[in-house]
Amino acid sequence: MADRKPNADKHIVLTSHPTSGRKPLAINWGAPDPLLRGPVIGSTTEHRNVIGAHSGSYALYRALAVAAGRLKSDHVPDLTNTAPADLIGPHPQWSDPMKIVSMDPWGHMTTEVFAGLIAKGYDIRPTVAVTRAHINMPELRDAMAAGRLRSDNLILSPAGDARVTKVAIEPVWWLPGIARRFAIDEAALRRNLFEHTGRMFPELVTRPDLKVFLPPIGGATVYIFGEPTKLGDRRYPLACRVHDECNGSDVFGSDICTCRPYLAHGIELCIETAQAGGVGVVVYNRKEGRALGEVTKFLVYNARKRQEGGDRADQYFRRTECVAGVQDMRFQELMPDVLHWLGIARIDRMASMSDMKHDALVGSGIEIVDRVPIPDELIPADARVEMDAKVAAGYFNKGVRPADSELTVAKGRALSE
Repeated sequence: MADRKPNADKHIVLTSHPTSGRKPLAINWGAPDPLLRGPVIGSTTEHRNVIGAHSGSYALYRALAVAAGRLKSDHVPDLTNTAPADLIGPHPQWSDPMKIVSMDPWGHMTTEVFAGLIAKGYDIRPTVAVTRAHINMPELRDAMAAGRLRSDNLILSPAGDARVTKVAIEPVWWLPGIARRFAIDEAALRRNLFEHTGRMFPELVTRPDLKVFLPPIGGATVYIFGEPTKLGDRRYPLACRVHDECNGSDVFGSDICTCRPYLAHGIELCIETAQAGGVGVVVYNRKEGRALGEVTKFLVYNARKRQEGGDRADQYFRRTECVAGVQDMRFQELMPDVLHWLGIARIDRMASMSDMKHDALVGSGIEIVDRVPIPDELIPADARVEMDAKVAAGYFNKGVRPADSELTVAKGRALSE
């Protein structure tokens, strides 16, 4: 017995929760007061009260860092001076348990609203962070050279730097709300999440009392142009682009799709509206390849180009379905949550041709006044097949009044004057 190693009596328990018998703090989703709602604790402590871990897919890198001896397993972050750079909320939608089911509305206020619990030793970490920055894109300088945008030394500098408030959001799923959003049984949802993640999270089926799940997926980033205090105030016009990640186009400028051009066009609309006295919002979701992943996307590219007759609009979505089994897994049903978190009830100028996005937003109670298409001259030649395929598939056929957008800008300008 003298040779027994210090840790020899420790067991690996097949659960992400300790077995100390301590009852975790309750999470009462949708409660109007954060202390009544309760904190989301996904750190590896005895107080944790959710399934999964903070940081989504990056939690695996944290685990690797601990295993490699580069990070202490019990490290607690020092959150001094990390408070939001701009105040967002609370908004009425925060206390509606069905408006927001895929993020924590209080996730950026943890150090403030849960200060008492943190002082008692609870490891409560933010799932939302708010900061300020500038962005600079060549498309903005092109728009200034063409006379479509102008510098105001506030929203847009003479050098083409746009001032923004940036918000990073980690996904936090309230499972009963997710199930209702998709009109499925919660038990079926939990079972499928358990089985189709290789049984990574046994609590999905063994702990029905735990209703919050931190999924290992990418989150979202919000870029706000103009004053965040105007969000949710219907006196001010609002422009919006909800954009799903496309690394090849957004970062490297691949011209097989219109993703970066439409993103740049949406940012231009946001700046224009903010300068006219309103506010602009770009939501950037980490849903690469229609949430099918980049490997699947590239396989589909090959299949489309090598088929008989070459890349054709009538086969555009069919080839995706052949490889992935579905045409799209972005599930826009969850997309409106971040806009509800921002307090948005009306979008005056929506830079999108997607009926999936339109219908999800309108179905969640957000009014869309105008839908603004991408200008024809911004569509790359190699992306024409994508546009033809989307038109043939019925994209952008509801409530299109792009000419009205000038009226919206005039309305905002009048307010600012």
